[in-house]
Amino acid sequence: MKKLLSAAEAASLLGVSAATLYSYVSRGMLSSLPGKGERSKLYPRDQVLRLAARRKDGRQAGHSVEQAIDWGKPILESRITLIEHGVIRYRGHDAMKLARSATLEQVALILWDSGTDCFDGAAPIIDLQGWAAMRQPFADCLPLQRAAALLAAAAPILPPSGQLADAAQLMRLLAAALLDADISTTPLHEQCCEAWHLSLEHADLVRAALIACADHELNVSTFTVRCVASTGAPLPAALLAGLAALSGPRHGGESLRVWAMIDAAMASDNMPGLLQQCLSEPGLVLGYGSRLPGFGHPLYPQGDPRGHMLIEMLKTQTDNASVAALLAIAEAASELTGHAPNIDFALAAVEHAFGLARGASQTLFALGRCAGWIAHANEQAASGQLIRPRARYVGSFDFLD
Repeated sequence: MKKLLSAAEAASLLGVSAATLYSYVSRGMLSSLPGKGERSKLYPRDQVLRLAARRKDGRQAGHSVEQAIDWGKPILESRITLIEHGVIRYRGHDAMKLARSATLEQVALILWDSGTDCFDGAAPIIDLQGWAAMRQPFADCLPLQRAAALLAAAAPILPPSGQLADAAQLMRLLAAALLDADISTTPLHEQCCEAWHLSLEHADLVRAALIACADHELNVSTFTVRCVASTGAPLPAALLAGLAALSGPRHGGESLRVWAMIDAAMASDNMPGLLQQCLSEPGLVLGYGSRLPGFGHPLYPQGDPRGHMLIEMLKTQTDNASVAALLAIAEAASELTGHAPNIDFALAAVEHAFGLARGASQTLFALGRCAGWIAHANEQAASGQLIRPRARYVGSFDFLD
């Protein structure tokens, strides 16, 4: 297969004149290489194919979603969450202000646009004895693994509808699965404190963390939930898809990478040196590229407000000897990277500060985010639209072989 095309071949594929072809080169849209003749040029086949696809896409108005898959413009309209100028709003409410006083249940009702308290008075979906038997084989799993397994196992007996009363019970079931606990009607942040043996004086920090995680617009897991919901699949299936997406190391699994970095830094006699080594040797402690896990976020050039809020709340834990070391790590890493701690660092710091069970940071993330997933699943189902993007083909064509 030819890797380089002549000017005639490139112009024919693009459907343009030779003069237009040359203008593409001068505008940086296409590169050229010297040919055999004095003035002849050759053009990289893959670049020509990609440009041809983009031109065709533009003629079909597909250019409006250029780069939408990778931190580009939103591709779906939503009334749920707005992220703008470093502020997160849940249906118009400042999320960080909600985190100061509201419960996750109250925030879920805001996200679901519910005028009634669907958490009040509803009986558990599964009886306690049956639930205890279901969860026993998964007791030693990490929280996300256990939750995914139990949600899949329970799916055949769960109500498939998107009724908010059922959604509230699904959140309670997910909490029990993540915490390896009985299904309870106790407020969700208190369930976390009980499972982790934290005193109620720590409840505000846990509650704020859950609310900070409740929604974040069209992140990977939420978009996955919307895709599944758009097919008409039942709500438990959409939530299971969200858990699967959240588990990846570039999403909710990031906190596990942060925990490993914190653990290594805490054990090191030269914490700044170890962090610098993580930057220069990306595989050392799960760092990568020119950043450390848990620092910086593309949506927040001035710093992640969720991470900032939780770090400030950690500072009030003056009786915790680990907090000073965690704050020192955050400061040193920020100086090295030029980025502030994000939500992943803050969650891992909470887990580390209180000696919580491995994966507790993912529990906070997943349980909080479940409220947003349900809101997005219901919004997508109500739209009646199937999410089915088109692919832009940039491969080869037989007639050029």
